[in-house]
This record gives sequence, C-alpha cells and structure tokens, in this order.
Amino acid sequence: MADYEGVKAKKLVFKGEKNRAKKRKHKKEKSAVEDARDVVDEDAIQHGGWPSCKTTAEITGSIAIEFGNQAYIKALDNGLFTLGAPHDHGEGPAPEEILTAFPVNESKVAIKSGYGKYLRVGPDGAVTGRSDAVGPMEQWEPVFEDGKMALLSATGCFMAVDPENDDVVASSRKVGPNEILRVRSSAPQDLDKDDAGPSEEKGKISQVEENYVRKFQKFQDKKLRIDTTDRTVLKKARDDGTLHEALLDRRSKMKADRYCK
Repeated sequence: MADYEGVKAKKLVFKGEKNRAKKRKHKKEKSAVEDARDVVDEDAIQHGGWPSCKTTAEITGSIAIEFGNQAYIKALDNGLFTLGAPHDHGEGPAPEEILTAFPVNESKVAIKSGYGKYLRVGPDGAVTGRSDAVGPMEQWEPVFEDGKMALLSATGCFMAVDPENDDVVASSRKVGPNEILRVRSSAPQDLDKDDAGPSEEKGKISQVEENYVRKFQKFQDKKLRIDTTDRTVLKKARDDGTLHEALLDRRSKMKADRYCK
C-alpha cells in the first residue's frame, strides 16, 4: 500500500497518443506607447508639472524660458526682461515668468509677454517686449541639437542671459553655455499625438461634421443630410469645448440623426 501511495498520479496516456508539450501562457507585452505612458516625467515634476519642449511644435500656449536650473526669464513693466530667482523643487514659474507662444510656421514662433507685447531684439542686442504685432523681427527659431536647445533671433543672434547683470540679450552668433536654455510648457506633452482624441474630430471642421453625420445617420439609403450653412459657429464651439452639442443642433435641423427628435 505504501508503494502504491508513493506512485505519482499521472494523466492517462492512450496507445498511439503522443505527448504534447504544455502550452505556456505568455503575458501580453505592452506596446512602446503604453510603456512610454507609464514613465513618470521626473523632470516635469521637479518643475511644477512644466515639461521641457522637445520640438518646435510643442512650443505653443503658456510657456516659460528657463536658464540654468529652475530660473526663468521674467518680464519687467518697462518692456525689458531679466532672470528671476531660482525656484524650489516642485515649484513652477511665477506669473511674471509665464509667456505665451504662437506658431508662425513650422520652424518659428512668436512669443508674447504677460503685458501683451511681443518679444524682439533691439539694436543694442537687448531683448524687449514692446511690439504690438508680429513682424520679421518678432520671430524666433528654436534650435535643437544633442539634447540641448537655443533660441535664434531674427538678427542671427541667440537669446542669452548677461552674466554680469542678468539682463536678457541676444548678441552672440554662436551657442555657448550662456545661450543654452529650455522652453517649458504648462501642459504635459502627449506621447501619442496621432491617436489623441476621437478619429471623427480630426481634419477640417467640414470633414468633422461629415464624419459625425455618417456615424449617426439613420437613413437606409445612406445619403448624407448635411447642413450647408456657415460653419463659423462650429469653429467657435470647438474652441469652447461644446462641439458635440453644436453638431447635434445642426443635425437636428436636417433630421439626420437617430438621436434627434
């Protein structure tokens, strides 16, 4: 009996049946995008949730220009700029250090101070914020190389901080330690921009409306009933965050939506 109990129970194997290797379950591997989303941006956390911009396209909206470690340029009421005091760990820029960037084209941006004036370089090389509109002199070109960044002015000189008095200038045509900076954005950069947001909302506003009509149409003949009146209201609604309501109102006029009464 003891010998019998010592025999390990095995699965019955019938004559002619081959032993099959056990299938091992493999955990689904995460995609590169999912892995990237799991990465914590320690640099952004250190700077109060303001991540560093890695491309020109990311330099838009509220930004801060950082020189050194957590020190940002700030606007003065006389139209000049100076380097502010360094911030503590986890602290973002102060209100007077927050600027607004606007894309001019794929390679250049315009930058406005909190006083509503655009940045440019004066004849003496001083960076000032006194322009009411964007011209050639108010355009800046971000330059990225080897993980470092500089801002090239319309005069061919790079933005820097004068080490003697902390004034913001653009007087050197070469990039040295004083010209190295970071532009930080107030919003986290999306790691997967191509997939951000519903696919129906990509493209021109006319295409967006057609996409939603196709998605919710109730007619068997599949013919589109689209409101052809002015779409300015849709553009405003997209900016205000009420695009879906505006689209539904327009579809209801055409009675083209299964959710319309």
